[in-house]
Amino acid sequence: MTTFKDLGLPLPIVRELQRQGITEPFPIQAAAIPDALAGRDVLGRGPTGSGKTFTFGLPMLTRLAESGSSRPGHPRALVLTPTRELASQVRERLDAPANALGLRLLDVVGGVNINRHIRSLAAPVDLLVATPGRAQDLINQGKLFFDDIDVVALDEADQMADMGFLPQVRKLMDLTPRTGQRLLFSATLDGDVQKLIDRYLTDPVTHSTAPVQASVDTMTHYRLLVGDRDERAEVILRIGAREGKTIMFMRTKHGVDRQVKKLRRVGVNAAGLHGDKGQSTRTNALAGFADGSVPVLVATDIAARGIDINDVSLVVHVDPPAEHKAYLHRAGRTARAGTSGTVVTLVMDEQRKEVETLMRKAGVDAKEVRVTADSDALTKITGARVPSGTPLTPPGQQQTRRTSPGQGQRRGGPQGQRSRSGRGGRSGSGSGGSGGRRGGSSGGRRRSS
Repeated sequence: MTTFKDLGLPLPIVRELQRQGITEPFPIQAAAIPDALAGRDVLGRGPTGSGKTFTFGLPMLTRLAESGSSRPGHPRALVLTPTRELASQVRERLDAPANALGLRLLDVVGGVNINRHIRSLAAPVDLLVATPGRAQDLINQGKLFFDDIDVVALDEADQMADMGFLPQVRKLMDLTPRTGQRLLFSATLDGDVQKLIDRYLTDPVTHSTAPVQASVDTMTHYRLLVGDRDERAEVILRIGAREGKTIMFMRTKHGVDRQVKKLRRVGVNAAGLHGDKGQSTRTNALAGFADGSVPVLVATDIAARGIDINDVSLVVHVDPPAEHKAYLHRAGRTARAGTSGTVVTLVMDEQRKEVETLMRKAGVDAKEVRVTADSDALTKITGARVPSGTPLTPPGQQQTRRTSPGQGQRRGGPQGQRSRSGRGGRSGSGSGGSGGRRGGSSGGRRRSS
């Protein structure tokens, strides 16, 4: 069995991974880390969840530890990500290995007061994790400089292309020294991503895990025929009351907010995630979902890529996605790292032809089953249950309600619901703090992320 020590990583990193119970590298890590440590430009192709963060992050940290020190405002390594959540996740994954080498990480993202980032950059930062817009803002204010960047990693490059970030990415890359090492990781390497490769990478070595379509091999897919919108609404409530972690995908921000209210009204603890949510709200929603206190996450496609949350056993396409790549990336939130999971698409009669075309393009064989809220088939496929019917306090309002002295610290919602709905005070970390350790981000996992 190949170990992280065999790959050439320094002992402090190897010991830290062992402390977390991470002993066996993923295939893409075993293949690509030696080339990255040797200074080669690397293209990593594989679905989210295949271990890309450690593949580029651990060699970056190793190189930083071997090459001097950083100046305030002048990081020596850069990771660009398409979303705030992914930036936070990358920093959390790399915090402990960085600490083991005496290095400092910082994530800078939109939605956070920029003065907080400016204060953090006043001290030396070795590795900066950034979304393109916030990095450019700090550069424009003269608080951030890329002239000392030795190595750049572009994470989820195809998503950055899909989101229209490539002009910003090119502008930022042009500020880094041409002699630096480039590591580009993506689910696909084609189209606009290929233009980035041609422009910035020199003689890159490519390491691929299975293509994005193969990420669905450990999943079971269903098309659940639900008739009309009212019937679908009842089915959603039953699915929301199931045991286990569930992600429901909607096409619009308004749809997310409306669905969260409907679920909480019948006693299902759900949180919403979309681009108009404040950063603290987004962080809290993901933290509650990750630790299981909020079992249902309702999201737009912002959560379909790059979010690594364990034990998501069901993905529900409430609204079928607009195109097949989005289906695959949404579905990739379950059945991660070889585990199994279920993906269901709710199909109203008027959507059948559209969804059949979508599945064909995605290369997915999804069994078609007609269900109702009371059908045995729905229960068997999804674990659907009847919700309690006891309304939960809207998220964010738990802290404002006061009860009589005899009721202790119970607040918001009915008795017995506090542990599931009263998480309004949770703060999270995806907002540009320095590299303090985060307990529980990888602990107890035998393999890496």
